Amino acid sequence: MATTDINVPVREAATTASMKLRLGSLTALVIGSMVGSGVFSLPQNMAAGAGPLAILIGWTVTAVGMLALVFVYQSLAVRRPELDAGPYAYAKAGFGPFIGFNSAWGYWISAWVGNVSYAVIVFSALSYFFPAFGDGNTWQAVLGASILLWIIHFLVLGGIRQAAIVNTIVTVAKIAPVVLFVGVVAVAFKLNVWSLDFTGLGNASLGTIAAQVKSTMLVTLWVFIGIEGASVFSARAERRKDIATATVLGFFTCLALYALVSLLSLGILSQPELAALKNPSMAGVLEAVVGPWGAVLINLALVVSVVGAFLSWTLLAAEIPHVAGKDGTMPRFFGRESERGVPSTSLLITNLLVQAFLVITLFAQSTYQALFYIASAAILVPYIFSGAFAAKLALTGESYESGERRSGPLFAGVLATIYGLWLVYAAGPAYLFMCAILYAPGIIFYVWARREANQRAFHPVEAVIAVALVAVAILAVYEMWTGAVSAL
Repeated sequence: MATTDINVPVREAATTASMKLRLGSLTALVIGSMVGSGVFSLPQNMAAGAGPLAILIGWTVTAVGMLALVFVYQSLAVRRPELDAGPYAYAKAGFGPFIGFNSAWGYWISAWVGNVSYAVIVFSALSYFFPAFGDGNTWQAVLGASILLWIIHFLVLGGIRQAAIVNTIVTVAKIAPVVLFVGVVAVAFKLNVWSLDFTGLGNASLGTIAAQVKSTMLVTLWVFIGIEGASVFSARAERRKDIATATVLGFFTCLALYALVSLLSLGILSQPELAALKNPSMAGVLEAVVGPWGAVLINLALVVSVVGAFLSWTLLAAEIPHVAGKDGTMPRFFGRESERGVPSTSLLITNLLVQAFLVITLFAQSTYQALFYIASAAILVPYIFSGAFAAKLALTGESYESGERRSGPLFAGVLATIYGLWLVYAAGPAYLFMCAILYAPGIIFYVWARREANQRAFHPVEAVIAVALVAVAILAVYEMWTGAVSAL
């Protein structure tokens, strides 16, 4: 009896240790979450609404804004180590349960809608070899995407750490072709092509420089979503300090790759030529340099990359509602897990929603770009409140030592918040309306969770926010019904 009492905790400790994620796995989760389909479509996505000058400005704005967000997550991971669920935990701690819930809900929406977009573009890429897949939204593509979805589902059920190891291998495999692309295109770069219409003002359809910069914002945000990946898995990190290191390493690696891919492409094909390319547009750019084998390489690389990102985001998508269910932010059933420590209920619900939206894409003929715009807009709430929480801590001095300098964290928090609000403006009404429709049903689950905890559902200000959210969602449904606004 005594032996059993001693050995059980030891065995549990060993099991827990075996599930912990090290720096390499955390960094791969950050890079793997960010480098998905977006980088392979950057040349066309950026050139569709902007010339070289506006793209340069767009990357500068994004680099500054996202770097501020990196510093926010780096600071909060060290300053508030007890908050183990990333963005939503910060929003909840700083601004109350309803804001925290909506941050968790918005992050979850962004994650699974993003997975739908991944499924669409992976089969769009495969249409290069099998035309029946079309733009990724034919019945053949939806069937293939559904099979891929459930293969990943059962892989994750096998264990979080095992899935993270697979993700690390895939991350290395998908970065290599992007690095090759950058090297080849850099050698073939032509300055006269790049400077042909540097301002983009020669193309009246692009509009002013400001309008062009605005058009790049959701694209650049999309490729950086996942920067908080290590923060989301902070409770599973072997060492707390690795969270900050993984976030910084992931950010600078991806920033360099993204900027080079989009800017160097403008030295191979002109803005109108890039804008007309089929996605993944990196394939068209490389084909222009080396011939058809370049397109084959990029389309194959995209498939590997997106499958890896699909895996990373399935992990992230399941983790947020799982942790939120365990701490009472969301209904308790989200917190259930398997004997392997996998958030099985959250994972199942997430993938059922992905499956439902895949079917919707078949009938709505939704494109990859429309889906990633919705996913990008949905994640703005947790990003904005993460920055605001960091600023609040710096202003109040909470978690700071007496005399400790707070100007740096305050500046980063304010800048990250302003950047998030700017992105809300840049998103435009169509995608914000679509997000309101997806956010509003969450109120039911919030009330459910509060009743389980025997707590008051809303304080006065929260009630006003909830009513306003429902009103906007109803207006959005009406506007979409009448055809005044269309997102899908």
